[in-house]
Amino acid sequence: MRFDIITLFPEMFAPFLQSGINRRAFEVQADGSKLVDVRFTNPRDFADGNYRRVDDRPFGGGPGMLMMAEPLMRSIEAVRAERNQTHAGTVPVVLFSPIGEKLNHALVAQFADAKQTHSGAILVCGRYEGIDQRFIDTCITQQISLGDFVLSGGEIAAIAFLDAVARLQPGVLGDAQSHVQDSFNPALGGLLDCPHYTRPEVWRGHQVPDVLLSGNHALIDAWRTLERHKLTQQLRPDLLL
Repeated sequence: MRFDIITLFPEMFAPFLQSGINRRAFEVQADGSKLVDVRFTNPRDFADGNYRRVDDRPFGGGPGMLMMAEPLMRSIEAVRAERNQTHAGTVPVVLFSPIGEKLNHALVAQFADAKQTHSGAILVCGRYEGIDQRFIDTCITQQISLGDFVLSGGEIAAIAFLDAVARLQPGVLGDAQSHVQDSFNPALGGLLDCPHYTRPEVWRGHQVPDVLLSGNHALIDAWRTLERHKLTQQLRPDLLL
């Protein structure tokens, strides 16, 4: 599975790719492959002039600058040319944007399933006030948002997206069942996860629920199911509809 990231700031991704348990997804395996192959293309490398300019003022006036279509288009073309040597067919071209569909578990699972998206995707990280709409109309096949707020660029959204996709790959998490117990997973009916506790049994006067110390797994499972429903009803009733 390969993700090509078009970004002006590839250095922002380095700590994420090299730290934490998810780094297993991006490390070279014994056979020389990677569970998730991440590659970067900088539009500035495809810009014209001595200053490699990638932005300009918007027609019609207004604040800020817009990313120009041509450097982005050349970046896409370069990625596609390289991909044709190793991957068959076309792949989605995703732009992280406030107007996109909200990222959720179902969407993450779709991209994480190699059977559905064997070749991954091309991820475009916008900057400044936005991107020339003509590039979006010509190249972008899907827009994704983290929520109803605006970031300075698409890099943080891309990192969140990659993190969510990577942890679903077999062999990344220490326990293959870990993500099955996560919030929003269909295995839990799409509900929020229940509260969890660890040692000590009493922490600053707060006791672990007795049922979790009982050793009765049927009672524990029933308690966790009830807590999932209670928490979802309280915090995300929309998930119960």
